[in-house]
Formats: sequence, structure tokens, C-alpha cells
Amino acid sequence: MKLSEFEGVRVEPRLALPGKIFCIGVNYRDRNAEYRDASDAPKYPSIFMRTPGSLVGHGEPILRPPESQQLDYEGEIVLVIGKAGRRIPASAAREHVGALTCGNEGTIRDWLRHGKFNVTQGKNFERSGSIGPVLVTTDEFSNLDALRVRTRVNGELRQDDTTAHLTFPFAYLIEYISTFAHLVPGDVIFTGTPTGAGARYDPPRWLVPGDVVEVEVDGIGTLRNPIADEVIA
Repeated sequence: MKLSEFEGVRVEPRLALPGKIFCIGVNYRDRNAEYRDASDAPKYPSIFMRTPGSLVGHGEPILRPPESQQLDYEGEIVLVIGKAGRRIPASAAREHVGALTCGNEGTIRDWLRHGKFNVTQGKNFERSGSIGPVLVTTDEFSNLDALRVRTRVNGELRQDDTTAHLTFPFAYLIEYISTFAHLVPGDVIFTGTPTGAGARYDPPRWLVPGDVVEVEVDGIGTLRNPIADEVIA
């Protein structure tokens, strides 16, 4: 199905049997410097989890909750596991990836700082992020280490980078995560976002109702979501 055929179709946000949702933090090389804290490059990936209910599909509104106005975007490439495995060597990682898709790892920034050692709260507000619009199998890509991801807000380019600049490439992430977790078909890995999130502007550029966020990945397409306020019944 071509992306143009999605017009007027409601696209579901997740797989029929949603699995574990792993998210990788600060995984593009320039992002460590973006924090301006003079820290060394990480030795291991930063990982946190999301719930299925925190994600919507292509075309569905991402919701800004009434508890915060600091809704931010994070355009990412998402790996979908297609073959189960544990302690998968990097050399065999690609055969365990069933498909790739786009993701917007939406974040409520001020809620990231509520806990000293975790970011769970700010990453799991209901319908605060998105995934889609299609799954593209790995045989469609000649090189997973040269994929380009771009994020636009209302047509303005905010993020633009390639997987050549990942601190921890896809194969390493699968090797690392599968060391402690049994990966199964339907598990997904949000692989990290480039520089340019709204929080890093001065002043910050938070998303507001009426904005439209687009995450484009070459060879996959464009994930598009409007922003709306969550309505409390």
C-alpha cells in the first residue's frame, strides 16, 4: 500500500500483539554535547520503557495533558523485532529485525525531573507519542547504518541526522538489550533522537494545540500527527 492510499484511513498505532517498548536516550553523538554538562560519552546505552497506551498511530492527535505545557517531540527510527532471541550477537542482529518504522517519542519535559533516577513519568502520558505509518521489512534497505531521519513542526525542519552518527548502532542495541531481555516478535526499540528537540531551544519551543509534527525516514515515509489538548471528561 502506498502512503497516499492512507488518506481518510484511521491507522492503528501498534502491532496486533504489542510487546515490550524499549527507548534509547541520547544516542546521537551530538546530543551528549547538546546537554552542555561536559559529561563524557556514555559507555552503555540509556534505556527506559514506554507503555502501549502512550502511543497513537499516524494521523491521530498527540495529546498535551492539562498537568503540563512542556510537550516536546523526538523523531526516531523504530526497530520492530521479527525473530525471537536472547544474547544475540551483533553479527546476527539484523536477522532478528522484522521491520522498521517511524516514531515520535513525545515527552512531557518537566515530568522527567520528578524522579532522581528515572524518566518514566514524562515518557508515559497517555497518547503523548506516536508510531507508524507503515512497517517496512529490512530487505528494502541495503544499509541500516545510513538512514536519514528528519522532524518537522508546521513544516519547519527541526531535526535532521543519519544513523551513521549513532553512538550505539542498531546491531549493538539488539545485542545489549537481548543480554538481559528475551526479545520476541512485536517488541520495538525506539533508537534515539537527533539534536533539535524543542527543549534545547532558548527559549524552549513546546508543542501547542494546532501544531503538526512530521517524522520522515528515508525508505519508510512520514509519520504525521496533529497536537491537541487532552479533554478531561
